[in-house]
Amino acid sequence: MSPGGGPGPREGVRREFGEGVLGRATAVVYWYLIVEVMLVVAVLPGALVSLFLARTPGNAVLFALCLVPVGPAVSAALFALRDRTKAEGLTPASSFWRGYRLNWADALKVWVPGLVAGVVILLGLANVGAGGVPGWYAGALVVIGAGLLLWMVNALVIVSFFGFRTRDTARLAAHFLGARPLVTLGSLSLLVLAAGIVLLTTEAVFGLLAAIWLALVLRNARPLLSDVEERFTSAG
Repeated sequence: MSPGGGPGPREGVRREFGEGVLGRATAVVYWYLIVEVMLVVAVLPGALVSLFLARTPGNAVLFALCLVPVGPAVSAALFALRDRTKAEGLTPASSFWRGYRLNWADALKVWVPGLVAGVVILLGLANVGAGGVPGWYAGALVVIGAGLLLWMVNALVIVSFFGFRTRDTARLAAHFLGARPLVTLGSLSLLVLAAGIVLLTTEAVFGLLAAIWLALVLRNARPLLSDVEERFTSAG
């Protein structure tokens, strides 16, 4: 007891887990770890099948089919990562599956067409130099492919937090490529980083870092999300 009869230092109000600096840091690590596990589980079927495919242009369609689950999983992970600051407890798995349930259909509506376009571009690159296709065509396809990837990043970010019609999502994703050049440049840098990790290591290594990479994508997209909310929703 303290001299005044109140509780002493050891008898004060008990802190809840996560209130201290160490607790908050532990909670963040736990949240990211569980989101990473959920992400891996969601894409695992396609990833396992892709291990048996040779890395050749002829298998581009099969690789694209293996990548179909990635779109909804990425959307769910983005939803869960943003939900960390609003959740009342340590519930990353619940946040992930809630995001998956809410967004899987909208995510597929932008992700699958992006994959189809990506296959067409890849097959076009594979045929450069054959059949009289000019060399400059390869450069044009690379630029188009980069623009497609940037559009897909924007589209997945938008569908993860807003319920627009697919055509409106597509338009907004394209609009913000020019309207928010710093966000676009940041996304391009993150895509280059992802490609570098894959080239220097393996797809599996990048997969294990995917939650951190997506957190960077989400942080980079904050101005875009703010613009969408303020200008294109009733809440804004």
